[in-house]
Amino acid sequence: MAKMQVSIFIVVTFLVASTNAKTASPPAPMLPPTPAPAPAPHHVNLTELLSVAGPFHTFLDYLLSSGVIETFQSQANNTEEGVTIFVPKDDAFKAQKNPPLSNLTKDQLKQLLLFHALPHYYSLSEFKNLSQSGPVSTFAGGQYALKFTDVSGTVRIDTLWTRTKVSSSVFSTDPVAVYQVNRVLLPEAIFGTDVPPMPAPAPAPVVSSPSDSPSADSDEANASSPKSSHKSSAQTLVLAPIAMVVSGLVALFL
Repeated sequence: MAKMQVSIFIVVTFLVASTNAKTASPPAPMLPPTPAPAPAPHHVNLTELLSVAGPFHTFLDYLLSSGVIETFQSQANNTEEGVTIFVPKDDAFKAQKNPPLSNLTKDQLKQLLLFHALPHYYSLSEFKNLSQSGPVSTFAGGQYALKFTDVSGTVRIDTLWTRTKVSSSVFSTDPVAVYQVNRVLLPEAIFGTDVPPMPAPAPAPVVSSPSDSPSADSDEANASSPKSSHKSSAQTLVLAPIAMVVSGLVALFL
């Protein structure tokens, strides 16, 4: 009886073990690791860039006070077009006397600042083709356009009031290009078409030719003239008494 109970226990245990083996869930499949998120794109901080280059303090102060710096920064960060900015140095603002910028309203000053940028990134090499496409609209709108010419690799910028050139590249990596210019860009839409005449250039100094200079012979003649005059006077004084004696003797004989 005891042996039969042991046999039954073994059979039951085997059946339970077999059932558990069949009903056990398979192992979970191995999933590939989740890729790391892409790093955020690097954006050029225009405020920091303009604060350490130049000096462009006057232009940067205008950008900050007017809020135009936010327009340029948003264009650089959030669009595929990028931005190209032409930045006058502090000396250019000091030299801007006529017309004075102090007479501009806040809206006119904002338009003037927007006139210094294009809503697209342009490398220096692209200005050669850009010069053949006519005036290019700026951030200020269609009436505020710049004309570019490329002269042997030198980029020149023309408005009715301003003629200047790109004197150096401050920063040029897509989508941001910042170029230094020698003068403040003045738009016709603000200052009108009555441009004061440019001052006439100073006359060139007159250089005497060798034929116009006194000759050595003339100098010698001028130098010798006083001596000859003194010699003639001395001879006259010596001969005058002799002539008087001779005249007296002739009178006696007559």
